[in-house]
Amino acid sequence: MNEPVIVDAVRTPFGKRDGAFQDTHPQDLAAAPLRALEERNGFDPAVVDDVVYGCVTPKGDQGSNIARIAPLVAGWGEEIPGDAGPGASYEGRHGPPGVQLNRMCGSGQQAINFAAGQVAAGFQDVVVAGGVEHMTREPMGSDGGSMADTYGEHYSEPVPQGESAERIAETWGFDRDDLDELAVDSQRRWGEAWEAGRYDSQVVPVETTLDGEPITVERDGHARPGTDMETLADLPLAFREEGEGVIHAGNSSGIVDGAAATLVCSREVAEANGWEPMARIVAQEVVGVDPVMMLTGPIPATRQLLDSANVTVDDIDLFEVNEAFASVVAAWLEETGAPWERTNVNGGAIAHGHPLGATGAALVTKLVHELERTGAETALSTMCIGFGQGIATLIERE
Repeated sequence: MNEPVIVDAVRTPFGKRDGAFQDTHPQDLAAAPLRALEERNGFDPAVVDDVVYGCVTPKGDQGSNIARIAPLVAGWGEEIPGDAGPGASYEGRHGPPGVQLNRMCGSGQQAINFAAGQVAAGFQDVVVAGGVEHMTREPMGSDGGSMADTYGEHYSEPVPQGESAERIAETWGFDRDDLDELAVDSQRRWGEAWEAGRYDSQVVPVETTLDGEPITVERDGHARPGTDMETLADLPLAFREEGEGVIHAGNSSGIVDGAAATLVCSREVAEANGWEPMARIVAQEVVGVDPVMMLTGPIPATRQLLDSANVTVDDIDLFEVNEAFASVVAAWLEETGAPWERTNVNGGAIAHGHPLGATGAALVTKLVHELERTGAETALSTMCIGFGQGIATLIERE
């Protein structure tokens, strides 16, 4: 079996809703990391066997298989010399195909896991895996419909994610201050990391237009590193009546637009192309959990991944746990025993935002670059997923 490695990993800045990317087509946003990977690593797109992209709302401007369109927009398209009609040889340079997937919030991470599996099995040599979500153009949930009557035969109610986050807080006994403290720390960490240049190696600028004028987007637009407890205390609850809950916009992930991508291949292919791998993909896991308490998936996903890899929490140097809501991370910390000091060390989605289909790839990207920066050895990324799923990936530095 081949050993899958990550050669490079990048993301765009995450633009806040109705912000810097509001006039940017999602296809252009999806293409930006592809061009960056090509420029940074000097490969011919013809070597890429497939592009696998997560996208949670594949409709409207994100429809028609954005994973196939993104490489075309990036200039990776088919360029076969001569007649492509009957009897043509179809020899020559051509670009990769593309497939879009939807494992809801875990889509970008699942794209990487699928790529690793294809490479490990020897079915494909080089895969670009990541995701995109333009939440300004295609709002969260806008692709949803009604639930089948038969769903009610098994579950009493289709619970929104925000209500699930509230129930997690109740079950684990977290009050608003507990969650707000985590949120403030996430914002602070992002601010310190950004100012220290820790995102420079992974966030690539995007040239686009806004209100008809050319601009270059270089910085995440949602983060508020000056956030404090007093600021958060004034925010209204998002999913319950005042006094009956703890979840609000300030301790929840930001709604943003963004894309991320990784270059995945076998170790042998990396050596043949002169690429220096940044990390190897060691193990992966997906689980299903109660769709009412749907956001607890990272807990069993992490436990099963550690068991399958025969390691413990103490063996892991860095963790990324998607900050969909602060209560999700707080419950995961309590149940796994992982230290907050090694978790989301450069800030999380409460600060930089959560572009649904891209976030999983962005979290892995953060870990790959932080391993290289610090010299740490092992990292784990995990995410909660709608309707009760969890995903986890274990990587090791090269």
